[in-house]
Amino acid sequence: MKTTVIGFSIALALLGAPLHAGAQGSDAALAGGIGAMRGIGAPAHPKVSITWDRYYDHAGITDICKKIAAAHPELCKLESIGKSYQGRDLWAMTITDFKAGDPDKKAGFYIDGNIHSNEVQGGEVAMYTAWYLTENYGSVEWITQLLKDRVFYIVPTINPDARDDFFHKPNSPHSPRSGMAPRDNDNDGFMGEDQADDLDGDGNITQMRRHDPNGRLKTSPDDPRLMVPCGPEEKGEWTLLGDEGIDKDHDGRVNEEAGFRYDPNRDWGWDWQPRYIQNGADRYPFSLPENRAVHDFFDRHPNIAGAQTYHNAAGMILRGPGDRLDQVQTEDSDTYDIIGRRGEEILPGYRYLVLWSGLYTVYGGEIDWFYGARGILGFTNELWTPFNLFRKAADPNAGFFGQVGDTYKFDRLLLFNDGIVPWHKFHHPQFGDVEIGGFKKSWTRMPPTFLLEEECHRNMAFTLYHAWAMPLLRVDSVHVTALAGGLRQVDATIVNERFMPTHTGQDRANHISSPDVVTLNAGGGKVVAGMLMDNEFLGSSREQKNHPERMEVPGIAGNGVLKVRWIVSGGGTPVVTVSSPRATVKG
Repeated sequence: MKTTVIGFSIALALLGAPLHAGAQGSDAALAGGIGAMRGIGAPAHPKVSITWDRYYDHAGITDICKKIAAAHPELCKLESIGKSYQGRDLWAMTITDFKAGDPDKKAGFYIDGNIHSNEVQGGEVAMYTAWYLTENYGSVEWITQLLKDRVFYIVPTINPDARDDFFHKPNSPHSPRSGMAPRDNDNDGFMGEDQADDLDGDGNITQMRRHDPNGRLKTSPDDPRLMVPCGPEEKGEWTLLGDEGIDKDHDGRVNEEAGFRYDPNRDWGWDWQPRYIQNGADRYPFSLPENRAVHDFFDRHPNIAGAQTYHNAAGMILRGPGDRLDQVQTEDSDTYDIIGRRGEEILPGYRYLVLWSGLYTVYGGEIDWFYGARGILGFTNELWTPFNLFRKAADPNAGFFGQVGDTYKFDRLLLFNDGIVPWHKFHHPQFGDVEIGGFKKSWTRMPPTFLLEEECHRNMAFTLYHAWAMPLLRVDSVHVTALAGGLRQVDATIVNERFMPTHTGQDRANHISSPDVVTLNAGGGKVVAGMLMDNEFLGSSREQKNHPERMEVPGIAGNGVLKVRWIVSGGGTPVVTVSSPRATVKG
């Protein structure tokens, strides 16, 4: 999410800190002479101990993914699904109980984070999900059954190049938003010649201001670090000059090549528009290698039935469409609403919204591609909310990040002034005497680290609810009735135990995935006729005349029941099986 505010901060905590595998929990603590008890919701004896009060660069992500896969080979497989522009691996963890059926025949749930490189914490939420699922398998019954029924595909970051740039180079909370492939932002024939400058060398790109009696900003009476607008009859003190930087190419603009080259979340092949319509669009859909790798991964996994991507900030549960002229099938809107409204309960302070009306118009966005091109329900969560500052509802007129004064107050009372660089003097070679200060790069858009684990857990719980709701089928009953002339009637009932249908309305309307199939093995007999029963009591049905032993079904509704009838000549005990490309079939 892009925004502009006056001022910004908290330093990244212990990037890439070492991880420790081995026995943990109460037994290990007691063995060392220290009494301890597992708290509810924590793994009892984690094989991999990970500290969730910090953020991890790409090396840290790689280390975590490899440790989880090594510690839980029966639950986690790690692969690289492609390379970034600069050659970093795009890691994907496949999480399921590999002993409980073929993973490719389970309903799949896809998770990614950090497509916008400054929107860091999506990577931590994604990794926390993989860690929590694997560490609680076998001890939390609900998690154990979920991994028997579902398969998760978790990609912590799909923009590792710029993630590392954010971590290891000076940046603001809003940079870099794009990837690292060079572009000529100012159309002068050169690339990257006027980047932002860390003038005071503190590792952050903060802001510059200048004393100006005609300026329209004044020092806040509540906090000397904060500037607020002057009243209509007040004289000003300050003019804000923008982010730290110098006009290096002498074109009258500062930092025009900084941070933003293109928007990776405007690169997806649904409702894509060129840059003159959609700012941030690149050359053509899937022009970026990272997004192309995700596209190809979906092609290899047609079982994916639900998806989640993590952004920041402002506490939103967003679903498409991104364009008011695009359409979501009514039945799919109903399913979205069930999941989204449950999310508002799981995530206090978050709001469930439609993207174009609740935030802004997006063309070529990832969640629209999930739905429009793939026919699956996907959400974008904008992680972190002003509600978490003081656990109170934000002023609806205060913008995405709430009242700026509350952010400064929170920094003063709970972060002890660690999140904001105080204003300090600097002699600028072009602007003269200025002051530099404001939010550090990792404050406002990212939770302070003491609240990060809660953010991870609640957002994980939302995605697990969505994954649980994906279709789960079983053959409920098979009845055989003798008919005249050596014929038999075989009636089967198929039940969907979850509220999501086997095919969304978008999927069925556009024939995106293959149909469900109910097959009868007649034990050597001949299947004479097959039909879908619309009303078994009135005898109304729809006959499938070709290959009646293999009945194609357009879809099974959420919490729905499907009745199938065959007429069979001869043979032994009939066996009924069901398959669905995006559903799990029990036993």
